[in-house]
Amino acid sequence: MASNEESAVTKAIPSPEGPTQIIETDYSIGQDNIRPKFGRFRLDIHNPVFVISVLTIVAFVAITLILGERSRPIFEGVRDWLTANFDWFFLSAGNIFVLVCLFLVVSPYGKIRIGGREAKPDFGYAGWFAMLFAAGMGIGLMFYGVSEPLSHFSSSVGGVVTEDGVRTDWAPLGAAAENNVAAERLGMAATIFHWALHPWAIYAVVALSLAIFSYNKGLPLTIRSIFYPIFGERVWGWTGHVIDILAVFATLFGLATSLGIGARQANAGLEFLFGLPVNNTVMVLLIVAITCVALGSVVAGLDAGVKRLSEINMLLAVLLLAFVIAVGPTVSILVGFFANLGAYLQHLPALSNPFGRTDDNFRHGWTAFYWAWWISWSPFVGMFIARVSRGRTVREFIVCVLLIPSLVSVLWMTAFGGTAIHEVVDQGLTTVADSALEIQLFQMLSYLPLAQLTSFVGIALVIVFFVTSSDSGSLVIDTITAGGKVNAPTAQRVLWASFEGLVAIALLLGGGLAALQAMAVSTGFPFAIILLVACVGLIKGLASEPR
Repeated sequence: MASNEESAVTKAIPSPEGPTQIIETDYSIGQDNIRPKFGRFRLDIHNPVFVISVLTIVAFVAITLILGERSRPIFEGVRDWLTANFDWFFLSAGNIFVLVCLFLVVSPYGKIRIGGREAKPDFGYAGWFAMLFAAGMGIGLMFYGVSEPLSHFSSSVGGVVTEDGVRTDWAPLGAAAENNVAAERLGMAATIFHWALHPWAIYAVVALSLAIFSYNKGLPLTIRSIFYPIFGERVWGWTGHVIDILAVFATLFGLATSLGIGARQANAGLEFLFGLPVNNTVMVLLIVAITCVALGSVVAGLDAGVKRLSEINMLLAVLLLAFVIAVGPTVSILVGFFANLGAYLQHLPALSNPFGRTDDNFRHGWTAFYWAWWISWSPFVGMFIARVSRGRTVREFIVCVLLIPSLVSVLWMTAFGGTAIHEVVDQGLTTVADSALEIQLFQMLSYLPLAQLTSFVGIALVIVFFVTSSDSGSLVIDTITAGGKVNAPTAQRVLWASFEGLVAIALLLGGGLAALQAMAVSTGFPFAIILLVACVGLIKGLASEPR
């Protein structure tokens, strides 16, 4: 018999409203938990998921900090080996996730409502969309919104000149474009490929699976629940423990990658505006300071913390986007939105083809890393989206999570990347393209009116995205390591938010961007296998729902 405390925790996940197919199981949320107390602080943690995860992460941080720069070759070797040998696997997995989502949109399963036939949405569209974007890929859009279109455009113009003067093509699709317009379209198509349907399909599969098995089936809100139709009661044993531990590692290192990238860009922006030096010391201090802000948001809770910060970030992002469109090459951006969307759809089959390609640098250096990064983020973003998506139909959920963010990503990349390309090609401002990746956003803004103000807004966006990602990530990891409890003691979320900052610091000091990318790829690879199996569990779960 569950205690009063356990019953209250279980009720934190609302019961289905209307007919659903509840899964009858002997497992109860928190049954394997231990509840140690340390003075005023108490924990309510799942054993052994919490213990193994914490000890492994502490050991990783310690070893990385001890090795320091000596670990860089190790991280670079791991990243290069995985992306070179398993690029076909990452691309194939991404394609499968997109096809599963498109199937669900047009199938009868689309009418099933998350939480039961009578369930009502917990959040309105404005708050829902704000949380989707703040948690989904905010830091990435800020970092790569200018730098990636410029990189692909530059390579598409004429390939790369090697040391012996020979020009070789490594542009997307393996061929240089005929002129600047064609190069821009090809470069934008390649950029959009990394930020549109495929990443959001990965998020949607995880989020929908978690939502259905929690709100419709009555299982704990944790990754192992998705696999009940496949493994049955074994998901509450070591089969499930391994799945959840891998989910914790994927989430933590995927988040650390984003936090490290965010710290690099924030440092670059502060140097650009105020002359603050760009070095590891400043970046570590930034991570510590922003993590402290995130801890305040953690204590404030979901509605007062993440939701409010997400809405502020959405407002700032919309204002910055509208400003760039208004004062930049407006007509070119508006025309380019449709032209780039058309180019993306035109080149999508070739870009998503996993076999027989020659553009190794593009596939290995960009696509394989991105797919691994999105997959490693998927437990975090997926569980967070599931938490805020109760009451939506499957069709509504897929359309909103998959298509609408993709269109916004196209507009964002067209506005920021297109403006930067316009400055380089039409105005001859080559400084934008010649700058380091993390500074290119601020270089682009410097040639527009109100440069100081917009650059400051850009830094603020990176920082608030940092905070919301850390806050949301700690919520998700805590839920997994608390056996599916959604309102475990706040001290546990504080612990995980602190760990996220520590791992980001360790990776920055141990190998910089290469280390961040290596850990995203390393954790994304095994979790991709888990997600492919999860697709089977999702279809089986939906098939058993009354329609």
